[in-house]
Formats: sequence, structure tokens, C-alpha cells
Amino acid sequence: MPAVVNISTTQKVAGRSTEDLPQFDFPPGSPFREFFDQFQRKRRDAPQRRGTSLGSGFIIDKTGYIVTNNHVIEGADQITAVLQDERKFEATLIGRDPKTDLALLKVKTTQDLPYVPFGSSDSARVGDWVLAIGNPLGLGGTVTAGIISARGRDIRSGPYDDYIQTDAPINRGNSGGPLFNMKGEVVGINTAILSPSGGSIGIGFSIPSQLAVGVIDQLRKYGSTRRGWLGVQIQAVTEEIAESLGLDKPYGALVAGVVKKSPAEASGFKTGDVILSFDGRRVPESRRLPRMVAETDVGKAVSVEVWRNGKKTKLSVKLGELEKVDQASLSSSGSEPATDKSGREFKELGLSLSPLNKEMVSKFDLEEGVEGLVVTDVGAESNASEKGLKPGDIIVEINQEKVKSIKDVVEQVEKAEKAGRRSVLLLVKFRQGEDPLRFVPLRLTKKDG
Repeated sequence: MPAVVNISTTQKVAGRSTEDLPQFDFPPGSPFREFFDQFQRKRRDAPQRRGTSLGSGFIIDKTGYIVTNNHVIEGADQITAVLQDERKFEATLIGRDPKTDLALLKVKTTQDLPYVPFGSSDSARVGDWVLAIGNPLGLGGTVTAGIISARGRDIRSGPYDDYIQTDAPINRGNSGGPLFNMKGEVVGINTAILSPSGGSIGIGFSIPSQLAVGVIDQLRKYGSTRRGWLGVQIQAVTEEIAESLGLDKPYGALVAGVVKKSPAEASGFKTGDVILSFDGRRVPESRRLPRMVAETDVGKAVSVEVWRNGKKTKLSVKLGELEKVDQASLSSSGSEPATDKSGREFKELGLSLSPLNKEMVSKFDLEEGVEGLVVTDVGAESNASEKGLKPGDIIVEINQEKVKSIKDVVEQVEKAEKAGRRSVLLLVKFRQGEDPLRFVPLRLTKKDG
């Protein structure tokens, strides 16, 4: 407990601007003119209010390094760490990482401070007892007990979600505090709760120590993170996708796009590849790959095994640095779109498709230069409708082969049917949604319905 601290922050909260107030055009000589001008001056000259917030943290080094959550100190003008013996220290922000919600602070002291070591969250098991210590609701050092309820939780708070779930009571103010195993080692940093009321209902989440240690070491060395960058956009491999690609079971990460001028493009990655292993480690599911890449040193040459055209292929890639890269768009070829004006209904797919031409570009307000076939109609009870396809979406590939004409679709569907496959894999450029370019497996149906 002596190594667990309360974090108090203050920040300036700007008052309401006079520009936000209603404006009036008073007639000349109006007695309200002077009154209104005085009111505006008071609002303009009023001092800024100061907001405060409370959280938790813990000391990891006798010289005064403190770990907490980024959301605890975000936007703070002043950060104060209060020890169990009531000593107060003004803390300096060393670095923070919004992607994992971690921050590293430092306090100046001439005396050695009590600190706690990190343990291995990888060896922690579901059912193991854990203790949470923190500053819930501003009460100060409070200990709660529980077990590890689950591991590897994805609560969609960031790209590297891999939370430990615990039923040890965690409330507001516990954020940034440690989750201990029975050896007194920190195996997690308490970060979030799931609660309709705002209070603890026994579902709390902690950042695992195995993820936190690497981030904290980088913040300590550089003041920021330096993550590896591959340069691919990925999606999950479902059973349907695995079957359509000839994989014996669904695993790995499906490459939905390759970023221009990225390490992946330079190393020969292609849209439709399934990344099976990275740097000698198997990729069990797509959401694990971003963390695996991020934890790998910038500039390291790694071996990547991909599934391409029905067989395994080895690629070698030298990783870039994620923090130096802006969000880039997917690469596309510069070929001209098809000009054939005739469309066709594909009952096997539940879609009506048409080549791209000026009429279709205008009708669906499409970008100039896109290539593929445009969806003109979707069967009401079709598998395509269930998967969210709508008129105006663009079919870019079928079974990893680019399509520019109706003939291309006919050939790929016939090829899949002859091979005895029950589905085909489409690469679709959606008009709407968070992921504009995405692979969609479609179940084939008989032409007679």
C-alpha cells in the first residue's frame, strides 16, 4: 500500500465566451445598451474556473517514477501525487500513450520511495485471486479483493485491447491503480469498468502487465512510444472466408488492403493474403496481429508466413515506425474503369451488377477512377442482403481476382461451382461504414432459387 498513490489533477476550465452570448442591436440612446456592455465586460474579465479530478497510480522505481492511466492526467495543468503517509509531490509528465491509456509520471525526491515490481500477467490464470488498491471516489488507499474472471477481453477502447477482467470491486478513482497477484506483484493496471449505474457491479478491466511494461519502458526512454508498423488493413477470418480460400480452419488475419509506400507494400504483401504467423509466432486471430507488430522493434526484419493462392508463402519485411506515419489510404492501380454498359442479375450471389460507366458514377455519386463492378440491386432475402451489401457498393475482386467486366464474374462463379465450393469471397468497397474496403464471403445459391 505505501507504493500506491492518489493522483490529483487540476486544469483550467474556460468560462463561456461573450461570443457565445446572444447579440442585440439596441436603438440609439437605449438605456439597455450600457447595461448589456457592462455585463459582457464582466463575463470577459471573469477568471477561469479550475476543474479537479482524482485517480490512482503506483510507484515502480525508488527514484519516483509513477504509472497511471492517460485518462487520469489528460489535459491537466498540474498533477499532484499523494502518498499513503500524506506526503505530497508535484509530478511531471514523462510521457503518455492514448492507445493503451497509460502514462508515466516522475516526482522529485531526495529519499528513496517505496515501490512495487511487475509480475507476469501471462502466467496469471482465470480463477487466481487478485487485490486491487486505489483511491475509489476520493476515499484514499482502499483494498478490494476478487479473482481473475477472464483474460484477453476486447472492450473496443483501442487497437491493442487485451484486458484482464476481474470481479475485484473497482470504482471511479481506482483508474491507474495496481492489480496485484498473491505475491504482491503488479499483473494489471485498473482502467475501466462495465456498469449501467457508474458503480462497481463486479466487471472491471485491467491492462495486463505484459503489455504495459513495454510501453512504460519506451515512455521512460523516449518520452513517447515507438511501435513497429507493417502497413496493412486487416479483418477477421471467418469460417466462410476460410472455406472460400481453402484454409482448413479459420485463423490468421486477412489483408483487406495494403498501404501505399508501407513496409508491407515494399515486401510484396497483397490484398487477400492471410497472415498466418508473424516473426515466428502463430496469429490465432486478426485482433492479435496489431499488438504483435506494435511490440516488435522498429527496423527489425521479420519473417511473415501468408496463405496465398491456396498455399503458404514466406515473406520478409523490415518494420517501419507507426508514430511517424499518417493515416494512409489504400493503394489502387491506375487502370481505367470498364466502359461496357450492360448489366446482369446473378441469382447465385443475390446481386445485380453493372460495369462502371459515367451513368453509374453519376447515379450513385461514386468517386472518379474507381474500378470494379457496381451493385445495382440486392435480393431482399439473399445472403448478400444479410451481409449488408447495398446498391452503389463496388465489387473489386472475386476470389482474389480483380473484376472489371460481367464476364469476369461469370468465370469466377463457374470456377467456384466446379470446385465444389459453397461460397465465394468478394472484396467490396462500401459506400458507407467504418471499413470502406472489406472482404465479404457470399454463400452461393442455385440459379433456380
